[in-house]
Amino acid sequence: METSYIQISYAQLSLATLFIAINVGLSFGLRLGLEQSLAIASLRMVIQLLMVGYILQWVFTLSNPVLIILLALGMTVIAGISSVNRTRRRFAGIYWNNFISLLSGSFLVTGIVVSGILRVQPWYEPQYLIPFLGMVLGNALTGTSLSLDRFMEDLTSRRGEIEALLSLGATRWEAAHQSIKEALRTGMIPTINSMMVMGLVSLPGMMTGQILAGANPSDAIRYQIVIIFAQASGTAIAIIGVIILAFFALFNQNHQLTDLLIQKSPNKAKVKS
Repeated sequence: METSYIQISYAQLSLATLFIAINVGLSFGLRLGLEQSLAIASLRMVIQLLMVGYILQWVFTLSNPVLIILLALGMTVIAGISSVNRTRRRFAGIYWNNFISLLSGSFLVTGIVVSGILRVQPWYEPQYLIPFLGMVLGNALTGTSLSLDRFMEDLTSRRGEIEALLSLGATRWEAAHQSIKEALRTGMIPTINSMMVMGLVSLPGMMTGQILAGANPSDAIRYQIVIIFAQASGTAIAIIGVIILAFFALFNQNHQLTDLLIQKSPNKAKVKS
């Protein structure tokens, strides 16, 4: 069967590495020190995507909902770990809190899209479920890492002010409200900025991929609108969940800011130094 798109050979794919080679050359010439990071990130990305490509070929043949849900949970675990690893501070339970928040936001939104909007039969059809979940998770991952990092850094920098408010009789919510609001705002900024210029400055990847594969542009646009709204909702649910859980972990019932916040990520500390 003849395909309706131009297939890329591995030889053609290798030519694309020239773009990264240019970046490495610029980093070396300007002494930015990014050569190793660029090389490692590029290699990891290629290996991961090639592996995912082969795995998805197998996944798309599955008709077992249990295996598909297990795969989705595995994706969520990896997203939760990656999100926390991007933050500069830690507290007890941060990984679990992040996993629960990402699970709630991504599974709820993906379930509504697949079952309620697209009405896929069966609902666990991996061709739809896995790509949609991956896109929602990817966006929520960025949002939770940004909001968590901002929340914890804000609490650290404002610790004296927060403890003064608490000592004067303010509740933990009143003392932390400003930090919570700024953290939620920070987590949503990338999604909102992306939506503001979509179609004028940037053409989304899903829409572009469908058009290149021969889909009708109007159909591709409708799919893209659905996924963007889903990403925005999934991100909002995830960051609200992770910040509220962090709030309860860092402020006790006696309206005191605990010392769990002080622990810094050793990897981030090394990078910063």
